[in-house]
Amino acid sequence: MTVDEISTEELKRKLDANEPVQVIDIRSPPAFASGHVPGAENVPMHELPSRVDDVEWAEEVVVACPIGQSSIQAARLIESYEGVGEGTTVKSMAGGYQAWTYDLEVDDE
Repeated sequence: MTVDEISTEELKRKLDANEPVQVIDIRSPPAFASGHVPGAENVPMHELPSRVDDVEWAEEVVVACPIGQSSIQAARLIESYEGVGEGTTVKSMAGGYQAWTYDLEVDDE
């Protein structure tokens, strides 16, 4: 199964236009807290199998990771779960955070 990718430019455009896109960041909580795509939800990769039923999946889901490799695996994992709606599209953020050149949201301690 191939996973579609979305460019950081396209994701930024969708977020700026307030399109209903859900960003799932699979990095560790400390990495997430240090800066993430605005509005992203942190579900670390190793927790994904146990938390997939806890997430309210949107119609469009974008998975983000450091370089865009593990997000492809995570997108496949998400797509394979029965709890994810048939109309849901799951994409990987191409190039991951290395390719994200826009402002990051930082969690305040």
